[in-house]
Amino acid sequence: MRPFLIAAALALLAGPATAQVEVSSLAPPDYFSLGDRESGMPQDLWTGTSAQVTREVLPLVGRKPLSPAATALAISVLGAGVAGPEGAGRDADVAAARVQALLALGDGRTAWAAVERAPNVPTNADLAQAAAEAALIAGQDDFACRVSDELTVGRGELYWLRLRAYCQARAGQADAAQLTLTLAGEKGRDPVLSRLIGAMLAGVGDPGAASLRNGLEFALSRRLALDLQAARVGASPAIASTLWPATQPYETEEATVARSLIASAATTSRLFDMLLDEAEAATPKARPVLVGRILLLEAMGGQPGPEARARLARADAGKSAASPMLLLALDRAAGLGLKGEATLLALAIASEAGPAGPLSLDRARIVGALRRVGLTDAAQAFAIEGLLVPVK
Repeated sequence: MRPFLIAAALALLAGPATAQVEVSSLAPPDYFSLGDRESGMPQDLWTGTSAQVTREVLPLVGRKPLSPAATALAISVLGAGVAGPEGAGRDADVAAARVQALLALGDGRTAWAAVERAPNVPTNADLAQAAAEAALIAGQDDFACRVSDELTVGRGELYWLRLRAYCQARAGQADAAQLTLTLAGEKGRDPVLSRLIGAMLAGVGDPGAASLRNGLEFALSRRLALDLQAARVGASPAIASTLWPATQPYETEEATVARSLIASAATTSRLFDMLLDEAEAATPKARPVLVGRILLLEAMGGQPGPEARARLARADAGKSAASPMLLLALDRAAGLGLKGEATLLALAIASEAGPAGPLSLDRARIVGALRRVGLTDAAQAFAIEGLLVPVK
């Protein structure tokens, strides 16, 4: 009887265990969850954000210089280590655009944090290149070379041939590196890169001046122990911020006054009447700037009285440069409380405006939208920047 009892017991134990085994596939990674965990951005930053808006707008960020307020907002939002927009957070192309934007904005540290542990990097050419650049700027040459070795797409492209030549030279494979460099030269000539890799392969002679236009040049210049300071002028934003981190500037007296003005406007409606008197007495050229300041104070929560509202309806604040539909989209996102989407649309407007920042009407819409979705600090930074625009 004992064998029977043992067999029955085994059958009872095995049956439920077998029934409980379920095979499930892991969800693709959310690339946005990698980044700056201390950005100060809320965990619901990207909740409800349109995946299509993300795909269309994010690649625009960093292509043109931004104002300081827009740059700070872009870095804090794009670098935040929180779950990304549904339908876009797991998109490798979007992840690549995010890292490229961070590099262009000068935040190499967060760009590296966004790719250091990212899976499947070598399977997407754009993400792989962005990751390799972030790694080279961070001094993680092993990572960059590993991405190059494991790349499954676009291995014959110029960028990868140049990086592979560097990695081969770094590994002591001089003949292979020279052959790869020759192949790269047939696709596109770059005297600076050829000079630097050639000096590395030769090991003797004058390698010439350092160059910091990209991560590969930075890695070569660093390995050749060249004078990096001499190449500071031409350094990419990410490399410049890595080598020469900007110190936090002290708040100027003008900025302190602007901050006080914002606080006063929220409690003193009479202030709007006084500012409107000043604007109406100014020259036609100066008037739009002064009226624009009033709109910024209102966007930050100021409460103009009935007469001031009527005067504002007739006031001249200049023209808007942003697309009317883009401004409507911004208002819509703010009305729905979509933090990430409102931010992306604000950055799209700011990107077109350039380093001086948006014009008064557009800036006021951005300030109001950011404040409505709870990004008060960013709204105030945009407002103060606008309040400090000189009257000419």
